[in-house]
Amino acid sequence: MTMKTNQNMTRKMGSYNITQRTKDGYFDANFLLHQWNKDTGHERRRMDVFLDSDTTKEFMKTIVEKENPNGEKLPIGDFQVVIKGKKRGIKEGGSLPASVWMHPLLFIDFAMWINPRFKYDVLKFVYDEMIKYRHEAGDEYKLLGAAIKKIAKDGDMQEKMKKTGEALNWIIFNRHEAGIRNMHGEENRQRELYELERKICDLINEGFISDFPQLLAYMRKLYMDKYYPKVFLTPN
Repeated sequence: MTMKTNQNMTRKMGSYNITQRTKDGYFDANFLLHQWNKDTGHERRRMDVFLDSDTTKEFMKTIVEKENPNGEKLPIGDFQVVIKGKKRGIKEGGSLPASVWMHPLLFIDFAMWINPRFKYDVLKFVYDEMIKYRHEAGDEYKLLGAAIKKIAKDGDMQEKMKKTGEALNWIIFNRHEAGIRNMHGEENRQRELYELERKICDLINEGFISDFPQLLAYMRKLYMDKYYPKVFLTPN
């Protein structure tokens, strides 16, 4: 499930600020590099040295293969490990470099290439974010229960929550079984779950979903849009 709008979030990784965009989770590697090279006493690093190395090229190829296991030939722009942006304006007394958005896994590799001591900060950051989204998903599920109570005009509330939880699992993980959320600790899955729960809460609280059958129909549509082959959805 992709978000309709994008925001660039600035967060802390150790003593450095890093920028991540919400639409795909990519990080601005050039922003981190800019900060590193500005600090006195550091050995300067160059983006082209990292991107042109055989090791990096092999890793980028692996990411593409793993993200596209069926081996389809993707159109240019459908999936890029590195996306170069436009030069940005004046900020903090100087001109910031053009953004270089990296796939999260490549960004981790890049950060540790800049300085091996980043390894702890990077891994701690990834771990903390994953745990944060798991907690937020759990908190949002409680709020979701309160929202569903508003539209559960008849029937067993416990049964309605059970059906909602199963539907959420199908949308996020494409299957359902007990404890499945603990089996998938990836940050992107936990974030997607949290965002979907919040979205459903908002739709109920704002009156766009007014009864439980309507909620199930909406979630069924989300599942079909995400997983059902487009060829079966397109009229002849």
